[in-house]
Amino acid sequence: MEQSPNSPRFFEEPARQLPVRAEYDVLVLGGGPSGLIAALSAAESGLRVGLVENRSFVGGNMTIGLPILGFLGQKGNQIIQGMPQKFIERLQKAGGSSGHRYCPLHMSLTIVEPELVKTVGLEMLLEAGVDVTLHSMIAGVIKDGRNIAGVILQNKGGREVVTAKTYIDCTGDADVAYAAGVPTEKGNDDGGLQPPTLMFCLAGVDTEKLRHSIAQHPKTYMLDFIPNEYFDQNNQFIVVGLKELIKEAREAGFNIKTERTIIITGLRPGEAWINMTRMAGVDGTDPRSLTEGEIEGRRQIPDIQRYLKEYVPGFENSYFTKTAPFLGIRETRRIVGHYTMDRDDVLNRARFDDAIAVASYPIDIHRPTDDGCTLEWSGDCYDIPYRSLVPLEVDNLLVAGRCISTTHEAMAAIRVMATCMAMGEAAGRAAAICAQKNIRPEDMDVKALQKELLAHGAYLRGAEELSQEKEPCVTNA
Repeated sequence: MEQSPNSPRFFEEPARQLPVRAEYDVLVLGGGPSGLIAALSAAESGLRVGLVENRSFVGGNMTIGLPILGFLGQKGNQIIQGMPQKFIERLQKAGGSSGHRYCPLHMSLTIVEPELVKTVGLEMLLEAGVDVTLHSMIAGVIKDGRNIAGVILQNKGGREVVTAKTYIDCTGDADVAYAAGVPTEKGNDDGGLQPPTLMFCLAGVDTEKLRHSIAQHPKTYMLDFIPNEYFDQNNQFIVVGLKELIKEAREAGFNIKTERTIIITGLRPGEAWINMTRMAGVDGTDPRSLTEGEIEGRRQIPDIQRYLKEYVPGFENSYFTKTAPFLGIRETRRIVGHYTMDRDDVLNRARFDDAIAVASYPIDIHRPTDDGCTLEWSGDCYDIPYRSLVPLEVDNLLVAGRCISTTHEAMAAIRVMATCMAMGEAAGRAAAICAQKNIRPEDMDVKALQKELLAHGAYLRGAEELSQEKEPCVTNA
């Protein structure tokens, strides 16, 4: 039968033997916020721990100009502690973090310096004895029944295999879980994904003029949810709003795809990171789509930069310095695990008897179909259950980060970096226990894991009851 000219072409790849480069007790795939913390936590067990990252550095979204959101809860208490806090303290000593600052909109901001995140993160991994492999893409997995027998890497040396007793998928896109046959979901009910952003940085910004203008002229510079007087009291801050200014700029012909101005002050004087590009329809699991997103993001930057210079006080003498090294992806795949968190769990402040982290960030959806956002607060904290980190169908795998088992709405709340770091600690300590005891993550004694987390300084609600081996007072099955 003659093949249609439009039919996809295929080549058959010859079978070949792949060298096993390394064998670990715990292997972490992905070196972003969850993966970095997972590897550091697992390494405290004394086991052989490996970490694989496809870029030339670790830190993930902590390196693209974003502040870390979510260390504090909606009532101002610190709810992310343990290993994530140790990392921030190490950054602070190096001059790479502001520490945690209250924010009326985002609960808290922890501003970090991207280049120091890369340096300090790598230093801590090497000091902990983690075997780090950079510049390596995940090309597939090798299965042995319901277990992952090895992960295939593609790098400058060709293809090679790394193996472990227990694996942790911290790729953000559930790449390992998906390749291993774990069922996954993407997007909302219509398949729509939150649009990504290409961050960029400006220098020469008069941030003092900016904050005082906002504080003193609230009718001109209207913000979303953040009272203008907040800016009189804080010299490091985030601006979200100024919709009327964007409306004026659009009417004047500016190509701006978002309805909100989002400005984040950097740690360096006069530096501001801009979160305003918006590439609707980009799928972060499709390389062609990602490429188009990168191109479109760069197309949008000149008009945004010009808008800031002409309309926003303090930007008159600003100048462009750099773009982020990659798109900031808000949403791709989510695994289907033993429990799927949903919108009600977030808004009803669910408590779980297998809680391994506490979060408080609101449901924050950059809507796929328009230029707006949906924000819903719970008023307090909610738990992240261990079962949402344990995928179906694969027995020696844990997942941490934004791709755990949630609905589209719940993912929009748990996706922020502080929460992902807390999940990373739980996954790292759980994986170490599984490797030591030769058990499946599904068979984990979660009470023992909770005690391990508490012993290392993590925060869990009901910690006193746990330490006294009492049954948790509330269960959400």
